[in-house]
Amino acid sequence: MSYEPKNSRYEKMHYRRCGSSGLKLPAISLGLWHNFGEDYDHNSKRIICQAAFDNGITHFDLANNYGPPPGSAEEAFGEILKTDFSKFRDELIISSKAGYNMWDGPYGEWGSRKYLISSCDQSLKRMGLDYVDIFYSHRFDPDTPLEETMGALDYIVRSGRALYAGISSYNSNRTRQAVEILKELGTPCLIHQPSYNLMNRWVETDGLLDTLDELKIGSIAFTPLAQGLLTDKYLSKIPTDSRAMQGKSLNKTMISSNMMKNLNHLNDIAVARGQTLAQMAISWVLRKERVTTALIGASSARQILDCVGAIENLEFSGVELEEIDRYAKEESINLWAKSAEL
Repeated sequence: MSYEPKNSRYEKMHYRRCGSSGLKLPAISLGLWHNFGEDYDHNSKRIICQAAFDNGITHFDLANNYGPPPGSAEEAFGEILKTDFSKFRDELIISSKAGYNMWDGPYGEWGSRKYLISSCDQSLKRMGLDYVDIFYSHRFDPDTPLEETMGALDYIVRSGRALYAGISSYNSNRTRQAVEILKELGTPCLIHQPSYNLMNRWVETDGLLDTLDELKIGSIAFTPLAQGLLTDKYLSKIPTDSRAMQGKSLNKTMISSNMMKNLNHLNDIAVARGQTLAQMAISWVLRKERVTTALIGASSARQILDCVGAIENLEFSGVELEEIDRYAKEESINLWAKSAEL
């Protein structure tokens, strides 16, 4: 059966201008990091993407190494573009990234011109696209001159492979340097993609949010739900089918009885706000519009609907924020800390 999106898809979603650019992004974006590899049913992927677009999510975020195996998420999304979204390409923002290990040999990761341009070409081929809307340097490379990495992004944009350039997991100092180089080249940095959630606030302590405000650059916060920790999954136990039990980017050893107690306190605050814990966590990231969009993952259409519901209440009282701070303890869940420290 052919897919036709809902006519009402743009009625409830909020769209925020990305920095000082002319581009607007939905307050909620969909990331294809998990559940889009060969280990997940393809029809379920289609249903997730359809639910997202039906609810005003126009931004789909990928990277070359998403899977498993690496590249398979882009291949799956390329198939969904053909079967479901072919008529709606101009209504979509599609992004990809390169920086982590993708293929064997010395040219398959980090930030060289060789790697970034080759990777972008491979991503376009896997998705069947002429261009992506945003292409990112996925992480800072300490062994490659920043001028080379940013020069590659500039070339990727100028050659028509991407419309905009972005960076991910760069700290405040490296962000300033990267933005200045791109500015001199004539390809402004559109957006930064950092990890950020209630229990991972490095963008605040590092000063990155202040830097992005000052430079008028957009931001897309990934893992706003702390790899699923800030949901109702872990309030009483670790489910056997959870990301923590499967060892997918969340260590089950950190989910102690004390952690569950704090999660339950946070859940009580959310319930008092008329939200689920996941909705409150997303609302918290989006408060005050310092973050352009929250990048969620999903394993079902139900999770999409739950997350989208967060935009119905983005206001927090001072008392609520103080209560959240009391129980949202910083945890060692920032898998990207090393990249930001370089």
